[in-house]
Amino acid sequence: MKFVDLLKSEAIRTVSSSSSKKRLLHDLADLAEAVYQLPSRMTVEALLERETLGPTGVGNGVALPHARVQGLDEVVGAFILLEKPIDFEAVDRQPVDLVFALFAPEDAGVEHLKALALVSRTLRDPGLCAKLRANPDAGMIYTILTEFEAVKAA
Repeated sequence: MKFVDLLKSEAIRTVSSSSSKKRLLHDLADLAEAVYQLPSRMTVEALLERETLGPTGVGNGVALPHARVQGLDEVVGAFILLEKPIDFEAVDRQPVDLVFALFAPEDAGVEHLKALALVSRTLRDPGLCAKLRANPDAGMIYTILTEFEAVKAA
């Protein structure tokens, strides 16, 4: 599995500010609806339900919200760069500004876990995160994310 398989370039946004974690999850659901035709209401409910199990803020300004959503055939992603970080109840209590959401089919097994591992491993790289924060252009963010794997593999 590769980033290019998970993420469409249209599924990337830079948001100047978001008032709360809940508002950000709504923004992610709206983005998933626009790009992947996922019903926004159902998607945000799935994201909120997952957050009740434990926050998906993994630290260092990164959050990885994820949910299983009816009507999907494959695991897909959406990325939001926040110009103004927000509280996401992250494990390190630091505000979040890099948010990569994953949406998986309801019956997804190992593919969902592989995608989550890929995104988590990638966004653990401090150099990559610095590049993402320094480049608010969606096209550049897409290039950074999709080319990072190739550079790491070389």
